[in-house]
Amino acid sequence: MPPIFLIGYMASGKTTLGRALAERHGARFADLDELIEQRAGMSVKEIFAAEGESGFRRRERAMLEELAAKGRDDGGLTVIACGGGTPCQPGNMELMNAAGVTVWLEASGERLRNRLLEGRATRPLIASLSDDELIEFAARQLEARRPHYSAAAHRFDSSLLETPDEVAATALEFFNRFLSSPHRPS
Repeated sequence: MPPIFLIGYMASGKTTLGRALAERHGARFADLDELIEQRAGMSVKEIFAAEGESGFRRRERAMLEELAAKGRDDGGLTVIACGGGTPCQPGNMELMNAAGVTVWLEASGERLRNRLLEGRATRPLIASLSDDELIEFAARQLEARRPHYSAAAHRFDSSLLETPDEVAATALEFFNRFLSSPHRPS
């Protein structure tokens, strides 16, 4: 069964939704950044410091290729949460679209803003920005990434992932739309 690639801007809910799909609906879940960190033995921030963005992107591409091949060959259902910048790298969207089903998670502007403001300490790219700087930075970056994200085969509203009930309902909606056998896109 081809893998499902979740793409979208940071805080769009890729990891939250992916984990919920694994817990509630039996999908295997892989977080691209977490797997890169495990293999490298250091955090994404440390990889950037030691190898620069180009070193991180090489690792990211290699892991993406590995997951794409494994997802196709395993026969089970795999959901892969990609980093916000993954689709923007040359050839990555083409790889994901050829290997599986790509779904762009889009949260409302207000939800994204709130999630980013709330969770900025865990995101090195925005940790040191003031509220106004963060909002301006995110708006600019999201607009620049939109053409890459729009190459996804599907879009899905991920605005409702704030409470356990919302996560459960959104995971069920995603499952019914993309993962249940009779409705599964190819």
